[in-house]
Amino acid sequence: MLRIKLFIILIPIFFVAVAMSQGKRTDKGTFEEWSSEFWDIVEEEIDVFAEPRDEPKKYFKIDLSDWDLPDDPNEFIQYWHNKPVNQGRTGTCWCYSSSSYFESEIYRLTGRKMNISLMHTVYWETVEKARRFIRERGDSEFSQGSLFNATIRIFRRYGAVPSEAYSGLKPGQKHFDHDQLWAEMTNYLDHIVEVSNWNEDEILETIKSILDHYLGVLPETVVINGMKMTPKEYLNNVVNLDLDDYVNIMSLMEVPFWERGQFDVPDNWWKNSEYYNVPLDIFIDAINSALESGYTVGIGGDNSEAGIHPRYDVAVIPSFDIPGDYINDEARQFRFSNKSTTDDHAMHMVGYSDRENGRWYLIKDSGSGAHTGEITGYYFFHDDYIRLKIMNIIVHKDAVTELLKRFDTIINE
Repeated sequence: MLRIKLFIILIPIFFVAVAMSQGKRTDKGTFEEWSSEFWDIVEEEIDVFAEPRDEPKKYFKIDLSDWDLPDDPNEFIQYWHNKPVNQGRTGTCWCYSSSSYFESEIYRLTGRKMNISLMHTVYWETVEKARRFIRERGDSEFSQGSLFNATIRIFRRYGAVPSEAYSGLKPGQKHFDHDQLWAEMTNYLDHIVEVSNWNEDEILETIKSILDHYLGVLPETVVINGMKMTPKEYLNNVVNLDLDDYVNIMSLMEVPFWERGQFDVPDNWWKNSEYYNVPLDIFIDAINSALESGYTVGIGGDNSEAGIHPRYDVAVIPSFDIPGDYINDEARQFRFSNKSTTDDHAMHMVGYSDRENGRWYLIKDSGSGAHTGEITGYYFFHDDYIRLKIMNIIVHKDAVTELLKRFDTIINE
């Protein structure tokens, strides 16, 4: 009996001793991302079952398997240009192409290589679109598209900055994505229309605040070689282009040939009517004479055709569309009038090559299609495609002196 009592007394003493020998334990917490490979698979399989995916859409394209196609930019006589960059999820090809064009012009005239900020121009172009939208009480285009001469207009009013001073990208962001930016601005302006509150200063400040959020606040000054300068000073002293030297040319029958008129597309939202309108053969001669004289050319037209094939990096006109010999002014106007030709893309023509099957042009392009094939950032456009589907160009006036002389002669008559 005594032994049993002694055992009962010793048990708690033993456990107390063991607990004291282990010391006081202090646990710490931490933050971890929860993950479950199994659950990820389960969710994916649930989603696939709940919403079966359609078969990938197929697009009707020309079969180019038996064509003799260019496949190397080095085959082309070409002129200096900055390397191609992609425009991501934006509708600002006009700015990519025009900036590339002016960078090539700076090099041609001075031998200097530079990168001009794209988004500085896009920022102010957006503000100007919003300004006109307000003044027209909503009856003005407000979208991402524009034209080559928009860049000239923005340069004149707001100047420019180098790309390193204003990228328009957030830290760590590799590609532009303007979907949310434009959705927010468009929804805001739609609301303005509904309530009919047309306070210009207030609206533009809101538009700027949205742009600041997505693209970043614009720099008021930049430092170049130790010198601080405003964007206008940078344009005048560093870019140093005579913006009056550049002309826009189109070829459409809806404006009388050998007159200046309006390029009537939504992207011409400010109704610019300074386009020199010429017949197709003169239009093509202007392009060729410019290239053969050492100039590059900015081009705008249609890029949604069966003859554009990203896999081969080429654009041609299939005979089932129209045989090449039948491409004329009427064929161009017919397609433009029925909207099978649209002004939906702007590019930079930087070279040319003559082959047995015609002249080909080297096109620097910021669009996704040009970054799909093996030749990243370029297309090879056949002469037929230029003649049928390219509607307007921008070029230095010295490259088209004879064309401009004829305009002067007709005006003086």
